[in-house]
Amino acid sequence: MPKLKTKSGTKKRFKVTSTGKVVMYASNKRHNLSHKSKKMKRNAKGPIIMSKQDTVIVKKYMNTKI
Repeated sequence: MPKLKTKSGTKKRFKVTSTGKVVMYASNKRHNLSHKSKKMKRNAKGPIIMSKQDTVIVKKYMNTKI
């Protein structure tokens, strides 16, 4: 079976830490922020560590060791 091609969009959106966790950034922080609540903007701040189930999928797309 041939190797899976790396998904370029996945490489740009996610980062694998040295401990193997996958980090992503929250959505809803680009534009139209004036009508969003402070709580929504605050919760979308900073990186988010993905769940283990999603981590397996992302690592498969990035061709990294699971």
